Amino acid sequence: MSKKAFNPLDYDLSNDFRCKVPRDVLHRLLEGLESTDKNGSNDGQTLPNHAVLTPELKPKPVVGIGLDSCVLPLRHGELFLVQSTDFFYPLVDDPYVMGKIACANVLSDIYAMGVMEIDNMLMLLSVSNKMSDKERDIIMPLILQGFKDCAEQAGTTVQGGQTVVNPWLIVGGVATSVCKQNEVIIPENAMIGDVLVLTKPLGTQVAVNAHQWLEKPDRWDRIKSVVTENDVEKAYQRAMNSMARLNKIGASLMHKYGAHACTDVTGFGLLGHAQNLAKYQKNEVSFVIHSLPIIAHMATISKTCNNAFGLLRGTSAETSGGLLVVLPHDQAAAYCKDIQAQEGYQAWIIGVVEKGDRTAKITDNPQVIEVPAQDRDNELW
Repeated sequence: MSKKAFNPLDYDLSNDFRCKVPRDVLHRLLEGLESTDKNGSNDGQTLPNHAVLTPELKPKPVVGIGLDSCVLPLRHGELFLVQSTDFFYPLVDDPYVMGKIACANVLSDIYAMGVMEIDNMLMLLSVSNKMSDKERDIIMPLILQGFKDCAEQAGTTVQGGQTVVNPWLIVGGVATSVCKQNEVIIPENAMIGDVLVLTKPLGTQVAVNAHQWLEKPDRWDRIKSVVTENDVEKAYQRAMNSMARLNKIGASLMHKYGAHACTDVTGFGLLGHAQNLAKYQKNEVSFVIHSLPIIAHMATISKTCNNAFGLLRGTSAETSGGLLVVLPHDQAAAYCKDIQAQEGYQAWIIGVVEKGDRTAKITDNPQVIEVPAQDRDNELW
């Protein structure tokens, strides 16, 4: 008999309770970690100063808390440390693919800074004490192998980490790069007239949940009138393929086409990450998103469930999502074409940069782009 799905109402919690800390709450919690001077006060700036990439005797963050990675000047030479960490619970059935997704997700934060070369990775792994010895001995090596293979695909290695035992299986890691100034794109230079480009489709959360519902008749009954089992299986395969794909080429092309800023789209959804990026811009701009590329059939499922996932509002959580890149208007189409040529995957112009108050929004009736536009036999995309 399958375990009953977690329902916040059973524990006297609000119906919108989520295990992931909301973005605004997280920022408040992290305020205590912001850098202070010797008198114990910060510099009085509302926004971090990223203007100069110059190491000092006492290094101050070039990019600190609040964005995808920290960028810190090192004590020795004109070098900078770019570093990020992430971990989460398994969300797909295949342990090898789960390892790849976890690794790609960690690396994505570094790629969002335009950094392509990773010097080292650490792996964080929690083995569930509820697993039998057989389950542990089969599943954990596959997760490790997937993580390792993805790291090698990125051109780096896993040299260390930490393993613990607790009630939950958790997988993640740390990615580190030591680089020069010209290897980093500080994500603060969006200009009026720029456009927003997304390099992976949305809808991974919906696809994973819909796939789980195939084994839960009460949930499947809610959506079986609008999708087939084959639609859901294919969406699940597409989601796994997308989540395990590296954002390295997208990061490389950011330099070629003069990107002004970037973030990756993960747990706070497209809108949450767009809002966070907009807040850090030097210019008084706002991001307006008019198009939503979504894995085929996932928008239909979301609508059928009264948009319970927040997909069309841009708040649906993504895992190892695409890069949201701010590009000059005259370079965006070429960027998308180059990604298609090098990777065989689409990227989309989804919004514009306008004069504003450093916020982001999705238009009232965004264009939903089904990805792919048409199913083909024996082809995933």
